[in-house]
Amino acid sequence: MQIEHKNIVLTGAASGIGKAILEQLVKLEGVRIVAADLHAFSCEHNQVAVFSGDISQSATVDALLDFAVQTMGSVDIFIANAGFAYYEQTQQANWQHIDNIYRCNTYSPIYSAHKMAELNRGRPYSVLITASFMGIYSLPGYSLYSSTKAALLSWADAYRMEKNDLGYIAMLCPVATKTHFFNTKAPVPWPTQTAEQVASAALQGLRQNKNRIYPSKLSVLTLFLNWICPLTMPVYKAIELAKFKKWLQNS
Repeated sequence: MQIEHKNIVLTGAASGIGKAILEQLVKLEGVRIVAADLHAFSCEHNQVAVFSGDISQSATVDALLDFAVQTMGSVDIFIANAGFAYYEQTQQANWQHIDNIYRCNTYSPIYSAHKMAELNRGRPYSVLITASFMGIYSLPGYSLYSSTKAALLSWADAYRMEKNDLGYIAMLCPVATKTHFFNTKAPVPWPTQTAEQVASAALQGLRQNKNRIYPSKLSVLTLFLNWICPLTMPVYKAIELAKFKKWLQNS
């Protein structure tokens, strides 16, 4: 889909991948943006309107889209980028803990895609959702986070076949990205990439109507290597498991 002269909603826009996407969007001709994040933030660009709210709540997503329509008249592209991770050993039965991450990472993007379908009956639209390469290959310490992203990928694969409209659903699958997302004492999975690299790949993938967007060439190579040699990922996961056990000992 062409991005120029489009009305765009972007969540998780204040930092990380979202901020990098926003910085690239504002350079495009005729683009208008509603940039959303959990907390209020400032933006100096005239074509950007800021919305703050907790998008893990359906009422907030409704309010965000209402605000976008009031501000821009329509929404052509919805970029569901907001999300967070846990790095932990999941042994306790904590319903609220599970619910919190699923509401933000999984429920909200799916709900937003359905709302975009309702909002754009009879006209083309695009939804780009930030998933993760961990949604394909989960890693120790990220069991809940990986599961939220795997659920998104599974949903998107089936939803594309179910729906009967002019919408396009793209899934962004970055590897670990050099942002505050991983600014913890937890070990960062290898390989890594910058937020700017992810943003460039995301917009290029949108233009090309890709179903899945892999910003890292190494991740694509990994898919191929694991296909021809199924020991590739088990060995890699064993390395990450050793890092996880060391982190547990030092915590």
